[in-house]
Amino acid sequence: MKKFNIRKVLDGLTAASSSSSSAAAQSGTPRENDVIQETLQSEHFQPCKTVRHGFPYQPSSMAFDPVQKILAIGTQAGALRLFGRAGVECYCQHESGSAVIQLQFLVNEGALVSALADDSIHLWNLRQKIPAILHSLKFNRERITYCHLPFQSKWLYIGTERGNIHIVNVESFTLSGYVIMWNKAIELSTKTHPGPVVHISDNPMDEGKLLIGFECGVVVLWDLKCKKADYRYTYDEAIHSVAWHHEGKQFVCSHSDGTLTTWNVRAPAKPAQIITPHGKQPKDGKKPEPCKPILKVEYKTTRAGDPFMVLSGGLSYDTVGRRACLTVMHGKSTAVLEMDYPIVDFLTLCETPYPNDFQEPYAVVVLLEKDLVVIDLGQIGYPIFENPYPLTIHESPVTCCEYFADCPAELIPALYSVGSRQKRQGYSKKEWPISGGNWGQGTQSYPEIIITGHADGSIKFWDASALMLQVLYKLKTAKVFERARSKEEKPSTEIVEEDPFAIQTLSWCPESRMLCVAGVSAHVIVYRFSKQEITTETVQLLEVRMQCEFSNGDSPDPGGEQTPTLPTPGASSSPQDSEPPTQPSTGSNSCDGPRDNIPCLKVRSSPLKQSPGYQVELVIQLVWVSGEPPQPISSLAINSSYGLVVFGNSNGLAVVDYLQKTLLLNMGTSELYSPSEPYQRQPRSPRKQRQPSGAACDTNDGSNTSEDRCKSPTSGSTSPCNSDDERKQKFIQKVKFKSRRFSKTVANDFAKMSRKISSSSEQKPDLDAKDNSFIRSRSSSVSSIDRESREAISSFHFCESFPRKIDSLVSPCLLVGTTQGTVMMVALSLPPGGDQRLQQPVGISSCGTLVSLKGGILTMALLDATGTLLPPAYESWYDPNASDEDKEKNRRRRPASPPSSQEGQDSQFAVLCSEKQAKVVAMPSQTRIYKHNITETSFVLRADVVQMAGANCIACFCANGHIMTLSLPSLRPLLDVNYLPLTDMRIARTFCFSNLGQALYLTSATEIQRITYSQETCDNLQEMLSELFTPVETPEAPNRGFFKGLFGGGAQSLDREDLFGETASGKASRSLAQHIPGPGGMEGMKGAASGVVGDLARARIALDERGQKLGELDERTAAMMASADSFSKHAHDMMLKYKDKKWYQL
Repeated sequence: MKKFNIRKVLDGLTAASSSSSSAAAQSGTPRENDVIQETLQSEHFQPCKTVRHGFPYQPSSMAFDPVQKILAIGTQAGALRLFGRAGVECYCQHESGSAVIQLQFLVNEGALVSALADDSIHLWNLRQKIPAILHSLKFNRERITYCHLPFQSKWLYIGTERGNIHIVNVESFTLSGYVIMWNKAIELSTKTHPGPVVHISDNPMDEGKLLIGFECGVVVLWDLKCKKADYRYTYDEAIHSVAWHHEGKQFVCSHSDGTLTTWNVRAPAKPAQIITPHGKQPKDGKKPEPCKPILKVEYKTTRAGDPFMVLSGGLSYDTVGRRACLTVMHGKSTAVLEMDYPIVDFLTLCETPYPNDFQEPYAVVVLLEKDLVVIDLGQIGYPIFENPYPLTIHESPVTCCEYFADCPAELIPALYSVGSRQKRQGYSKKEWPISGGNWGQGTQSYPEIIITGHADGSIKFWDASALMLQVLYKLKTAKVFERARSKEEKPSTEIVEEDPFAIQTLSWCPESRMLCVAGVSAHVIVYRFSKQEITTETVQLLEVRMQCEFSNGDSPDPGGEQTPTLPTPGASSSPQDSEPPTQPSTGSNSCDGPRDNIPCLKVRSSPLKQSPGYQVELVIQLVWVSGEPPQPISSLAINSSYGLVVFGNSNGLAVVDYLQKTLLLNMGTSELYSPSEPYQRQPRSPRKQRQPSGAACDTNDGSNTSEDRCKSPTSGSTSPCNSDDERKQKFIQKVKFKSRRFSKTVANDFAKMSRKISSSSEQKPDLDAKDNSFIRSRSSSVSSIDRESREAISSFHFCESFPRKIDSLVSPCLLVGTTQGTVMMVALSLPPGGDQRLQQPVGISSCGTLVSLKGGILTMALLDATGTLLPPAYESWYDPNASDEDKEKNRRRRPASPPSSQEGQDSQFAVLCSEKQAKVVAMPSQTRIYKHNITETSFVLRADVVQMAGANCIACFCANGHIMTLSLPSLRPLLDVNYLPLTDMRIARTFCFSNLGQALYLTSATEIQRITYSQETCDNLQEMLSELFTPVETPEAPNRGFFKGLFGGGAQSLDREDLFGETASGKASRSLAQHIPGPGGMEGMKGAASGVVGDLARARIALDERGQKLGELDERTAAMMASADSFSKHAHDMMLKYKDKKWYQL
């Protein structure tokens, strides 16, 4: 390793050439690549979306392929989600973003038709792993209201708002000249327009008869060949849906007054039956009271028993506040199934795709606004199927998200084993009916885990390996606290009106399985993982009083090398000085008087039964200080090797020893700037009574010099310097108290607002000044609400490094980053392991400022002399409830143990990234060797040091939507792509990177979007994705029987080509609709594909289609031969029977 000194730095300035990296040139240092060979290049990076998980946001329509067994769901934002068996799912998007109003599968053809609210229809090719649009047709003069595609037909019927019906050839996506005009369909004597077309279907037994339902209540049976109406059925109430009996002699209509009318096809005068399923029947024989509209009805027959009638809506109007219901009528029984959310659509799954056969329904798929439910019709009580899809991400709103790729292999089985005991009982015993598609054949097999924190205080662990997502385990943190049974019982100390248990941030150590969670009510919970159930008599509680007051001066300037002595914090944390300050701070008092030393939530006092999984080790709560609520926790870290938890907010930071259950350090941010003498804090048991543990930052016994730029203020005033700032602060506080809902997007909007307010009076940064003397912009981080005027702690990193320049041996340290760009070093002195660790105190000393950057610090990491990442030390997992012998056998500390530094030589690199800059600092000399300005006009929202392709880099996501990566240690830009426009604050809050080129964000309230920025993953993506279409034989058509065939009693077919083709019906008007060839068509594929791969793809598609047609031809030939043999046999038998008989004997 090279020795860095001033002379060499100056030599580097003069020797730097234009071809050197921008980072090295900026900092004016020698090229460290001479020592560390960086293997990552720009070719290793390529961002692309991989898969989307979760429930489709704002669903609007649904369709099912009964042969392929694939479910399609369309949304109001123009998205398509396709589901098969567990792990088979696909996402695609219409470019226009218009709502999907209807979906129609070309059954067993690997194609799907979508109709959009912008009056366009699209044909999707599902035979490829990433579906693409083959054709589009945009209507110009009419609005689309309903579509119908008969089974095994290539002619699509399209009903419009004007009441007309147009016909589209699905193969060529051209309009037929055949049009059914509304004025020809209805009675000529009718004076009013019948309204939009709300239903189209053909008679199951006669394809030449089309049933058309108009909104006004008129239904028409149209003869396609004769081009006239056979029958017209009129009812006073508006129609919502129509369903056929499979024999084609009856149909059922659902109406807006909650009635169902059953009509005989040949008796149009009046309905054969009128029922109101949920109406109260009056005793005097009058009409029942009107009910809510029946939005949809389906009529399905069975061979062995009564038919099923399934309907949504139709409840009586006196059921105010009642949840949405699905009604299943079977024979004389009527079952009303309550749903958790409003019903968007439902489909009855049947054994046959043929409409003219007994349907044999076996399940109902119900699409709700926020859930997908499948009901088993074959079991008593209609139980639901257990849903294998990850559709419960939004069960409670997601408030934070973390992604861990390449985890320890034993983690997922361990979490699954404890999570499997949490599963609900009472599901259907049958297999999940949506079972189409095949899994991908990806080569990546490393374990991946996603952790989501939620507004109700729950935490979910998800297995995200191999582009799938499955919930492993759910932890409910709210169990630790007492719950208010009513609004009156709610404690007045709560600082959030809703979701007081919401998860703010979390820190997880996969190796030790230690979990630390911070909630919005300023509480921190430490969890251990155990496979054994325990009952905790008393939850261990530690209350911390964090307070920091500002003097009239501005916030301290951390620049410069001269650091005066910090007052010994041991005095402020010692028991004799831990009483409340004699002069209380002038906080905002509530109407019932100032609150003091009271936590926001009450920890439960009764014994807590803890199931196998994560079990509470310690609860830490920040308390109110003189009427001021505790500030929200902005950063959090846990280290299993040291047994420490550290958390910070806008007041400062606190270090807790979770092994001894004691508070080690409670220090204001300003006090960290100066180095201090090491001090030790005597262990103290958790407090049973409410009294402050840890003094406020404004009570100290040390002396400060007048030159001290890191004053410990003693003034009781918290108001800023001038009246304008004071007025702004009062306004901010007022808004905070009225709308403090951290789990909602209001918090983020408020953060933006407060940033604008506070930045209006700030000075512009002096970019010409030195790195450590510019004036930093306050509250530049998007993730915090309370940083308008205070310097908050924004990040932590435990490491084993050199706390001071003079050190030659590494020791445990803590790097602390603030929102104003300062990185400080804190030295930790740990007692030996074993019993001594539980008895002797931990020593902590501040070592002052390490370096300063522009913008708030986002991430920190440590590299060794070869550029290898040095992870924080950890302790391997052991079961805390196991025997002592097993504990000691499994318990071993795994520190990152870099070599010690020789005199005058650097052996580590500290990697530091802020919202604006990245710097690499050599340790222990603390010399900055590389610097890179990431962005000038925007700011970084998320940054992580990640491993990829056997090397390390910094991955950044900016507020302007750019994804960037920088090499390490030289900070060369490797990737800068304007990939994701930041349209939603939710993306900013949940975006996170992980190792091996993986990243994710919450793209909507219900969906997680996973992306990759690895070129290798992009290249292998086609193999990794699941297949939707699998070759399946279409079931045989129902047997018509000999006599039905002889006397014409079976289903009547129709040659639609002769009827709708160009030769018979002519061409449609060109101005009616515009044909748009899609990029997924054969033409698009010819242009996109090249070489052997494209030829093979085209040949394979052609062979598939040819093979399918040949197969169908073989089946038809075999059926004709069997029919001919049967006819020959019957004729021969008939001839033998009557051969020797005279005419008069017949």
